Amino acid sequence: MIRAAARAFNRKGYHNTSLDDIAAALEVTKPTVYYYVSNKEQLLFECFVTGIEGIRAAFREARSLEVPGRERLKAVLRHYGEAVASEFGWCMVRAEDQDLSPSMSAHIKAMKSEIDQGIRRLLREGIQDGSIHPCDPKMTAFALAGALNWIAHWYRESQSMTGAEIAEAFITVFESGLRPRSGISNEDPTCRKLKSSSSRPSAPRSARSRAPSRR
Repeated sequence: MIRAAARAFNRKGYHNTSLDDIAAALEVTKPTVYYYVSNKEQLLFECFVTGIEGIRAAFREARSLEVPGRERLKAVLRHYGEAVASEFGWCMVRAEDQDLSPSMSAHIKAMKSEIDQGIRRLLREGIQDGSIHPCDPKMTAFALAGALNWIAHWYRESQSMTGAEIAEAFITVFESGLRPRSGISNEDPTCRKLKSSSSRPSAPRSARSRAPSRR
């Protein structure tokens, strides 16, 4: 039922999908659907949880890996990308944007925050062990999750690449940016002040162009 609901939400959107649609897809009666869930909102939440549970499991598995932080982060991001490219991806990314009850929205926000904090933690661990180039964990986590979340907006299962292949392609791009680089200052680039405008000498007053005055 959760899978059928996710497919219906992907195809028609949350508000345009009814429990009748889901019942028809399953070839069951509407009361049968109500036997398992109390309303459509609960179905959306269950789709969200089903999709995000693979990422949470990846974090648990990563904690037991005796490898550098960058490798553990890669493992988590690979599962993240595959989850977003799955049929539950739309629900994972768009659930919070729907008109949900305050309690349901709070649950979803808490679970998303858990994933965000987990990515930041792995980034900090990778920076500490030297496997990740120094960066701002918060901004980098936003960039990584934002790029992966966007997959749900354009990916369709009918495309030539599988979800796993797309996730791997994204990991390759991310890794090139996260790998420590020789000959580059370890100063956090997001914390550098833009000094070019203040350090660049201004042009002599006589050399500045001025618009001709109208007479």
